[in-house]
Amino acid sequence: MTSLLVMKEHLKAFYAKYNIVIQPILRFILGMCAFYCLNTNIGYMTRLKNPLVPLLLSLAGALLPYGAIVFFAGCFMIAHIYAVSFEMALIALVLILIVAILYFGFRPGDCFLMLLTPMAFMMKIPYAVPLLVGLGGSLASVIPVGCGVFIYYLIMYVKQNAGVLTNDTSVDIVQKYSQIIKSVTFNKTMMVMIATCAAGILVVYLIRRLSLNYAWSIAIVAGCVAQLLVIFVGDFVFGVSVPTGQLLAGMTASALLALVYDFFIFSVDYSRTEYVQFEDDDYYYYVKAVPKMTVSTPDVKVQKISTRKRSGRERA
Repeated sequence: MTSLLVMKEHLKAFYAKYNIVIQPILRFILGMCAFYCLNTNIGYMTRLKNPLVPLLLSLAGALLPYGAIVFFAGCFMIAHIYAVSFEMALIALVLILIVAILYFGFRPGDCFLMLLTPMAFMMKIPYAVPLLVGLGGSLASVIPVGCGVFIYYLIMYVKQNAGVLTNDTSVDIVQKYSQIIKSVTFNKTMMVMIATCAAGILVVYLIRRLSLNYAWSIAIVAGCVAQLLVIFVGDFVFGVSVPTGQLLAGMTASALLALVYDFFIFSVDYSRTEYVQFEDDDYYYYVKAVPKMTVSTPDVKVQKISTRKRSGRERA
């Protein structure tokens, strides 16, 4: 445990020292991962699959705020969808504009969650997002996470129905528009997963703010249970089923990621908890103080020993 705490202190000091460099690198990595996922799942426009295009967009996004990466990724996705179907691209553009208005109207600031959430779904660990957001975010973060879930299922719809969307002769244009809108917006699986993420964020956020020992660990476990319950209810009511093996593996991996986040962000020593009571003219105050787990990093000094004097004495 001591070695882990020392490593944590080194990482914190390293981040504090090189924060100006680390942030652009993180934005670059986020952009590259987002463009790679889009090219892998809906890479229908050949020109955008050129490695230089994601590289240049990621470099541009690294020098700008996270909102720029989200904007580039949205344009990137619309261009790929346009290569499949103009109608689908138009509908996707309108829906994404609605999502953007909803997001920027209620929760500007966590836009990177709209990229991380679809990527977490693609990596089969979608349950990690509610746990991490509940630990480090706020209740309003439900909005960008829900928008991210919607974007993921929009991408999956295009991927699974590319052949049908390309065929323009078999279906009337009005019927085609209505069918696309109905399939995208009234997807039962998507609704269940949005409810799952919302329930996970709500439970984790409320429990980790309580004055309990090991509140963050309890919140992680409760968040996993809450997500499992919502999925089981969705299976029972709407017939939305998730493979058991994939569900358990994704939930376990998500819980481990949340515990790692807990260790690096909120590691405290409950054995040294102190309770303080004081008052002023209007109130009595009862304060619970829990010290953080800290360890002094070893200060290693390397002393250079010169051999010139020693060799001179030996000659004498």
